[in-house]
Amino acid sequence: MSTLEAEGAKFKDLQRQLKTVWRELQHDPSYECTSVIVPSLSVNQEELAKVTGAAFYEERLMFALIRLRNPNARLIYLTSQPVHPDVVDYYLQLLDNVPASHARRRLHMLSVFDSSPRPLSEKILERPYLLARLRKYIGNTQRAYLTCYNCTVLERRLAISLDIPLNGLDPDLLRFGTKSGNRKVFAEAGVNHPAGFEDLHSEDDIVRALLELRGQRPRIERAVVKINEGFGGEGNAVFTYPPAAASENELREQLHGLSWLSVNETYENFMHKFAAMGGIVEELIAAQETRSPSVQMRILPDGETHLVSSHEQVLGGSTGQAYLGCRFPANDDYRTSLQDEAQKIGEVLSQNGIIGRFGIDFLASRDNGSWTTHAIEINLRMGGTTPPFHALEFLTGGELDAGSGKFLAPNGQAKFYSATDNLKSPAYRGLLPEDLFDIVWHRGIGYRHATGTGVLFYMIGALSQYGKLGMTCIGNSPEAASRLFAEAVRTLDECTAANDPGRVAPMSDRYLEME
Repeated sequence: MSTLEAEGAKFKDLQRQLKTVWRELQHDPSYECTSVIVPSLSVNQEELAKVTGAAFYEERLMFALIRLRNPNARLIYLTSQPVHPDVVDYYLQLLDNVPASHARRRLHMLSVFDSSPRPLSEKILERPYLLARLRKYIGNTQRAYLTCYNCTVLERRLAISLDIPLNGLDPDLLRFGTKSGNRKVFAEAGVNHPAGFEDLHSEDDIVRALLELRGQRPRIERAVVKINEGFGGEGNAVFTYPPAAASENELREQLHGLSWLSVNETYENFMHKFAAMGGIVEELIAAQETRSPSVQMRILPDGETHLVSSHEQVLGGSTGQAYLGCRFPANDDYRTSLQDEAQKIGEVLSQNGIIGRFGIDFLASRDNGSWTTHAIEINLRMGGTTPPFHALEFLTGGELDAGSGKFLAPNGQAKFYSATDNLKSPAYRGLLPEDLFDIVWHRGIGYRHATGTGVLFYMIGALSQYGKLGMTCIGNSPEAASRLFAEAVRTLDECTAANDPGRVAPMSDRYLEME
């Protein structure tokens, strides 16, 4: 038996243990257990390097501290670089009905002190003393589990090293999360999705697919060429068709005019990655009005699929495909329809053995009529819409009403939010966490449990170096959430104006503009 086969067998044994832990947690909310959080971004590091302040995305799972509401829960959170203690205190003090001191005693914040551009899981596996310390902190491995941003062979190996199950999919199933795998899942689920072709690996494959796509859609103007393992809009290129009478050679020449989200991408580099990872070509749907909603799902260890949330995503960048932020929930006109489509997709994934959280991106379009929706891609991992919804749960203690897709606080009040992990300005550079908290408290823009409304900030560690952070603005109506968003941005701009006199960047480049 090979090493990978042995790992796979051991992993399957551990995963059976996850079902027991989950069943106990569902039966007894005060069940004694230990959560190990490793927010490793185990993705293509070349693509990740294009994301400003990517190293601080490890802070996006700090909302997992919600688990400390259980007085018998312990939590271990690992990062590449230490998280500022004021940031940890910020979250602990927002836990409702739990003394911060009590929660702090049950929390271990650990760092590997390694800022190299590699997945955190890889760094942890390189440190045997750290692994031994983690096993000591975990204690009873029968009452523990591992949570990660995404699941690869690195996370599987880490789970095996710690002898605890991974609350996520078996990496052997990652093929379902590639762009080619997505299209196959959509087809099996009977869900509407763009015309196109998958399992492509070369320039010739792309050219043939583009030609056949034009044959299917004679009026098509643009198509998208996607690398199988791209994420966040990185790895997607937009192709503009030449005139209908163009020859194959002219179309091939036009292919060299692909446009990308990253200004540093080149045709040669893109095609090299495409050949290595494979990819797809599909139509770029055009309409008088388009939106980019998404649905977040969760498949439990017993295989049951659960709706988590729906959002209107706000996309931008040079190709209009970069995730900038979101509004919760998705539009009333098509929210329940999207949830039904997502359920079909979830059932196909569950039947294939996938568990854990995942998101499904859709495109909603219309031309002077009703909305039409297309499933665009599946992200078998946490994503940009995961932290803001966790923030809502973290702060309010409410839950989603699956029928309506709305989130209800314990008192029955519906909650809405506007959120972004891309709030940035040159003027914000140099702000330390304590500076941000001074602004929050003195200007009164923080979250208030008394009203169940306000702003929660995250990715705070990226402020000083990159002038970037994330925030979730929670209101009792969509309009109230948008007003809070605008007020928070205005406040930060006013408090840092002296840092950047006369150099205010364009709004579209600095932060998400809410309607």
